[in-house]
Amino acid sequence: MSTSTRPGLSPTIVELGVRSVFGRRRGVLLFVLPLVLVGLAILVRALVGVDEDAAEGTLYGLGLVVVVPLVSLLGTTGVLAPEIDDGSIAYLLSKPISRHTIVLSKLTVATGASVVFGTLPMLLAGFVLMPGDPRFVLGFALAALLAGVTYCVVFALASMLNRHAVVIGLIYVLVWEGLLGGLLSGVRWLSVTQWAAAVGGRIVDPDATQDLSLGYALVATVVVLVGGTWWAGRRLRSFNIAGEE
Repeated sequence: MSTSTRPGLSPTIVELGVRSVFGRRRGVLLFVLPLVLVGLAILVRALVGVDEDAAEGTLYGLGLVVVVPLVSLLGTTGVLAPEIDDGSIAYLLSKPISRHTIVLSKLTVATGASVVFGTLPMLLAGFVLMPGDPRFVLGFALAALLAGVTYCVVFALASMLNRHAVVIGLIYVLVWEGLLGGLLSGVRWLSVTQWAAAVGGRIVDPDATQDLSLGYALVATVVVLVGGTWWAGRRLRSFNIAGEE
């Protein structure tokens, strides 16, 4: 174990994080969710052919709103929440290592899972649905990447603030992003999914009128990424050796 007190990455913590994610039953869902997305993309392509509206509905409605945030939730809580719940995080806290190093190392694993099981399946599903429009495919892939990484930070912070991070994360994804995001226009100002969609939409169709400005979406994303990571590290410092507040 590294003894550095400076923020950075610890290969040992990264390795432990990978084992934690794939050593639990919830890790199976990381394989199931992208299969559902790609499978539905194949079905839609077989039924309606190359159709932009159908492709957008599939990639946004299922991919960005459901699969990407759920993959990020599973990956992030898989490397943080169990250790906090069972107190095994005390092992890391007992070492002379920066709390931000622990958070950054854990987030590296979570974001890696988000890319592999969220972004890449979105890319594949996009090529299945719109094989002749690489701009369309790359736009949604970029949106998935930004949303996935941002969600990882949000759920990492939630794991530090509350022991029921999985439940809170599910409520947030299904109710705030899924249900209310489709009903209330004001939700877009506080929606990770719609921030990412605003950025990806500039690639899909640069001339289209966006509901959310690109500048706001980028600033909001950066604020959450930087501020959330810093806050999670600060929050971890408040844990005592037993891993409790």
